[in-house]
Formats: sequence, structure tokens, C-alpha cells
Amino acid sequence: MRTVPRISYARSADGVRLAFTVAGDGPAVVFVPWVPFSNVRMEWQNPLLNRVFGQLAERLTLVHYDGRGTGHSQRDVTDLSLEAMVSDLDAVIGQAGLPEVSLLGQYNSARYPERVRRMVLFAGSARGWNAMSARQTQALLSLIEQDWDLFADTAAHQWMGWSSGEAGRAIADGIRGAVTPQIARATLQAASAADVTEQLPRVAAPTLVLHPRDMIQIPIDAARSLAMSLPRGRLVVLEGAQPVLFTEDSGEVVSMLVDFFAAGIEPAAAPVSAPAGGRAAEPPVGLSRRELEVLRLVAAGESNSQIARRLGLSIHTVERHVANMYRKIGARGRADATAYALRHRLA
Repeated sequence: MRTVPRISYARSADGVRLAFTVAGDGPAVVFVPWVPFSNVRMEWQNPLLNRVFGQLAERLTLVHYDGRGTGHSQRDVTDLSLEAMVSDLDAVIGQAGLPEVSLLGQYNSARYPERVRRMVLFAGSARGWNAMSARQTQALLSLIEQDWDLFADTAAHQWMGWSSGEAGRAIADGIRGAVTPQIARATLQAASAADVTEQLPRVAAPTLVLHPRDMIQIPIDAARSLAMSLPRGRLVVLEGAQPVLFTEDSGEVVSMLVDFFAAGIEPAAAPVSAPAGGRAAEPPVGLSRRELEVLRLVAAGESNSQIARRLGLSIHTVERHVANMYRKIGARGRADATAYALRHRLA
């Protein structure tokens, strides 16, 4: 396992002390904390998350931080508003000395700095109440004051979908150690009232909205509405039902995140069939627009360096696009790719 990165501190605009860690190398990605249960040390000590973080850190610079009132950040806080949370994010980015970042958030509805390159939102919604209105969720939240230990165990295993094994126990312990019951309740009440619907049209960053197909805690319509409201938003439906990222098909999710954050490569779209006797609007294997451009240039006989110059990309990025394109169309090399392009009238 990777060791827990050194914890540093930033101060928000109102003086609240915020704990954060930095690990890895590459384009910077900030994990927006799932308040009120963020606990960076416990998350790094979780066996599954430690492995995932290690894989991501091979290509990305990972920035984690604990939200105000939680984890290793300042606990005695009174302002738990959305505005305060956004100020905290800005403070951490500034203290880490990052001129540009991408964001990864779970269940977050928030506003973001202009210097955000890309975003991925898991089970996100424009209105906080959409993430908490389910009857089962409200019943679970009622346990916060009644039995804190029972709440932590139930939240980890039933609400968040972790197994009762080592990783699940670590998450339950992390919840217990992250926050007091009073701050947890106050933070969730503030989050349930958050509504950023009016801000969405001004979000310029390309955004993937990830949502498990069979998740019951938050309806997929909330995620679909969020993606449609973002100028450059796109809904990506994941297989499974678990309401926490990385618990299902973690390897596939990690590859998708690295491709998107490091090179702007989006997951393949759903296949689109050609009308009878006509030309396909998109390749049947769902190549992205950029991969389609690369395929056409490969079929035209251009080398990777020529493609890089033409598209204004690095050689490494072009090689990634070529590798992904080959994988999707089942090509073993340029000859197969050219034949595929001609067969589908793409060249």
C-alpha cells in the first residue's frame, strides 16, 4: 500500500483551517470532499481506495482535502453554507499553488472557479434535496442523533454500498472519526437546501456526470437533468447499483478518469446504427469525435507526428487516441484501421 501523503493546511477566507494532501504527478485533480464524511487519512488507509489512488497518481496529481468541520480540518465551525464550501475549495487550490485543476466530486452541487479544466461528478444533482429526499435516506439520517455508531455502520454498508469486510469497516470507522453528529446533521441540512440550477449555464468546463444504472438512492433523471443543463455536460451511465465510485469495476473507472483528466478523452458513446442503405452518423463502435478525426487522418496516411501537428496535440496524446481507436474498432495496425474507415465510408 502507498503511505498516506503528508498533510498540509490552507486557510479559507473566513480563517477556517483546512487539511489537504497532494500525491502523484501529472495534471492536477482535486477530490471535492463528500462532506460531512471526508477524512483524507482514513480514505488513504482504506485498502481499496489506496489502490485506486495509487493507480490514479501514476498519471495525475491528486489533491484531497477535508471539508470544514470534518476530518483533520478545523472542527469548531459555524458557517456551513455553500458559499463557505466554495471558498474552501478556492483556498486549497491557491495554497497548493495550482494554476489550473480538474475536479472530481461525489454528490456535490457546487459552483467552481473559472480555472477548472474538466469536471467529473458522480451521482450529482443541481439541487441537494434530490440526493437526500429518498425515504430510505431520510430514515437513515434520522439515526444520526439516535445512535451514531449504528448510523456509521448502516451508512457505510447500506447507503454507500461497501461490504462488511475490511474496506467497509474502514469506511464506517472513517465516518465515526470524521465528524461529530451535530456537525453532520447541520452540514447535511445546509447541503439539502443547495440549488445551483441558475449557475449551470455558466460552467465552461467539459463535464462527465457519472451515474450507476441501477442506483436507487438518487434517480437517474436527476443526473440526466444535470448533464443536460451543463453547456458541455455529458451523462455516462455506469453498470451496477453501488452509490459510491470505485466499488464496482474500479479498473475501468480509473482508466476512464485518467483518459479524461489527462488527455480529454471521453468514454465511447453508445453505438449508432446506420440507416438502411445510408451512411452512419457515427462509427458503430462509438468513437469520440477526436478519435474519429484521428482515424480519418490515419486512413489518409499521416504519421502520428503529422497528426499531432495538424490537431495541435502532443505525440503522447495522439498515441493514446490511436491506441483507444484501435481497441474500439478491433484493429491490429494502420492497415486494419484504414480498411475499417473505408468500409464505413469514413475516409
